[in-house]
Amino acid sequence: MSRRLKIVNAKLITPYRIIPNGSVLVDNGKIVGVGERTIDAEADILDARGQYLSPGFIDIHVHGGGGHDFMDGTDEAFLKIAETHVRFGTTSMMPTTLTSDTQGLLDTLTVYDRVKARNKRGASFLGVHLEGPYFAMNQRGAQDPRYIRDPDPAEYQAVIAHSSSIRRWSAAPERDGALAFGRYLRQHGIIAALAHTDAIYEEVVEAFDNGYTLATHLYSGMSGVTRRNAFRYAGVVESAFLIDEMDVEVIADGVHLPAPLLKLIYKIKGADRIALITDAMRAAGMPPGESILGNLKNGLRVIVEDDVAKLPDRTAFAGSVATADRLVRNMVRLADVSLVDAVRMMTSTPARIAGVSEAKGALVPGKDADLVLFDSDIRVSTTIVGGEILYSDRGDVSIL
Repeated sequence: MSRRLKIVNAKLITPYRIIPNGSVLVDNGKIVGVGERTIDAEADILDARGQYLSPGFIDIHVHGGGGHDFMDGTDEAFLKIAETHVRFGTTSMMPTTLTSDTQGLLDTLTVYDRVKARNKRGASFLGVHLEGPYFAMNQRGAQDPRYIRDPDPAEYQAVIAHSSSIRRWSAAPERDGALAFGRYLRQHGIIAALAHTDAIYEEVVEAFDNGYTLATHLYSGMSGVTRRNAFRYAGVVESAFLIDEMDVEVIADGVHLPAPLLKLIYKIKGADRIALITDAMRAAGMPPGESILGNLKNGLRVIVEDDVAKLPDRTAFAGSVATADRLVRNMVRLADVSLVDAVRMMTSTPARIAGVSEAKGALVPGKDADLVLFDSDIRVSTTIVGGEILYSDRGDVSIL
């Protein structure tokens, strides 16, 4: 395929409207033209056949897929996860760790730094999301309790010095030393996020002032209204709603959160503050059955059923098996959100949170040609990353 491509006969999804019968011109990996009619330019043509053309989906919280987990610590795992999710419209992702010992974090970062330049067939990497180990034990969910601990300056400073690829770090802000940790992350341009936390409103407000601007998977692994000495206190969920400037992640797999909660989050926070995330573990894109959460050698055995991963005793969810297309579809069907807003929560909002909105997240000339074609059921037919078609369900997709 040449490096100049014109996509025609598409319904273009912008952050605020749908342009019928539009076209997009791609040159050298960038969007160079967007029009309501066919753009007059010499290029190879891809006929969208009336399907929707969206910016590529951006997943800022994903652990694995296709039978692999980033904590496996292998080049193959990183590359195969990226290739798995590109089939479902994800064009950029933030590889995410689980709670582990220090060496496990260092090893994962080392692999990321080694493999990122070789990732040519899957969703591109946006930097690493470290999820843990500084969590509240009561809100650990499926995180391994052996490794949960307070933030240690010697540890986190060494981890950050080890790699410049850390983009965000999730922690419980009520733990001893967590506020200083948040300030340190902010000083180094790393997003601090609330996660697996028992904090109350007063602690969340203080955390926000110290750099914690994102709520990791809202409702999952965090406190709601709670009682202390008979008095009620607002938890992290209510705090995220009350702090207008706080961004939130939502696992819109249709299992972690039922339709009424999806509607509530959307009603209060709006599309500009919500990032849809898969939080997918290795079983994403795989058939139901037994699987492993985390590293293959010492990870947690889980069961995949009812479209979600569960602990073996079925007392809690152990991760999502969703893909990005499913998130968009559920927001439209379950939460009654417009397609434009559902796509925005999967594109421009996570792009802003991740700090890549200048290059990604919208159909605008000058941005990366990360694009996805899908039908009215949000079934992905073609995924384009950097102007290259990396996935298609058509035999004739290359050139018409």
